[in-house]
Amino acid sequence: MRYELRIALRYLRARRKDAFISVTTLLSAVGVMIGVAALVVTLSVMGGFEASLKQRVLALSFQVEIVSIEGSIPNYSDLQQKVAAVPHVSGADPFVLGQAMLSSGRGLGGVVVRGIEPDNPAIASQWSRYMAEGSLADLLKAYNPTAPGQEPPQGAIAIGVTLAQKLKVKRGDSVRVIAPIVGTNGSLTARSADFVVGAIFDSGMAFLDGNMVFMDLMRAQNFFGRPGVVDGVDIHLTSLDATDQVANTLRGILPAQFRVRTWVQYNQSASAGFAMLKRVYAMVLMLLIGVAAFNLIATLIMVVMEKRKDVAVLMAMGATPSEIRRIFTLKGLMVGGAGTVAGLILGAIGCVVLERYHFIHISREIYGISSVPIAVDPVSFLWVAIASMVLCLLATIYPSRQASHEMPVEVFRS
Repeated sequence: MRYELRIALRYLRARRKDAFISVTTLLSAVGVMIGVAALVVTLSVMGGFEASLKQRVLALSFQVEIVSIEGSIPNYSDLQQKVAAVPHVSGADPFVLGQAMLSSGRGLGGVVVRGIEPDNPAIASQWSRYMAEGSLADLLKAYNPTAPGQEPPQGAIAIGVTLAQKLKVKRGDSVRVIAPIVGTNGSLTARSADFVVGAIFDSGMAFLDGNMVFMDLMRAQNFFGRPGVVDGVDIHLTSLDATDQVANTLRGILPAQFRVRTWVQYNQSASAGFAMLKRVYAMVLMLLIGVAAFNLIATLIMVVMEKRKDVAVLMAMGATPSEIRRIFTLKGLMVGGAGTVAGLILGAIGCVVLERYHFIHISREIYGISSVPIAVDPVSFLWVAIASMVLCLLATIYPSRQASHEMPVEVFRS
């Protein structure tokens, strides 16, 4: 063992008269530990929120979308087959969009109607987890008239829990859908029909739960006067990391009339805002580690003042200034390293406890989840450890430099 390291280790074990310095050294390590633990837990919570938000946003919106500059897309089945051959594509979902008004006799609300294929595996896997009552398969059923002499309903629709509360309806109730229809010559007419509430979903996003309605694709095409055509095709991916690759491939193989856009472009402002918030939290909590590093500076300065005679003896015996600096640098790094390791362990324990016991509750109506989400990223732990050790290393520069400038003659004379 190099003598610098051996002396640094001995300085960690204070004598009785140096008990105050020992306590301040311990408090410096505790300060680093608290800062590191707070930072890793916060980054894990922010990562959990980001993952939860991304999961819900991507589940309820497109990942890659194909639209046409000509408006509607005919022969969309051929487009689906072409897209299915692209690597990293798990499915394609043609859709029709239309605006409508829903009336139940007890409430009224404007909605966006989305025509989908309920039996499409991509749609089923995406939305089955959000169905509170019924399922998307109920949209394909035929329903009998609710009263003798009435016309049978056109079919079933799926609405959100917020909209169901607004209209005061439950599954199986009948609602009237009224939609504006634009004719081929530009004339505007209205069309209305009765539908049954076949399913109710709860996505956790109040805007979608109060404004989105799902309808079988063929019924939506007939109701909105767009038989045989769709407004676009959503592409579902096996991995979000392949978003740009799939988008670039589609742009290369599709005719010029088609436009391809990704979820990154659609949610760019939200993603950028969340990333900025995460960086701000990290910077603020990094200052907490910086405060602990300043405490380490004060502790090392006191150690240097206490060990002036030791330093003078070492230099008189031939120790170089760089070796003296190394002694106090190693002491500071050992204190900072102990605090960093303890902080990482404490932060990991905190993440496990938060993930397992969910004792911190949040508003489901606002966040779509009822407890704090946790997403532990080993890379974040690594970067926090590196940043903490760098700050501790910087904290040792001034005290160790002052120690190396001691003059043995002056120390012995005093």
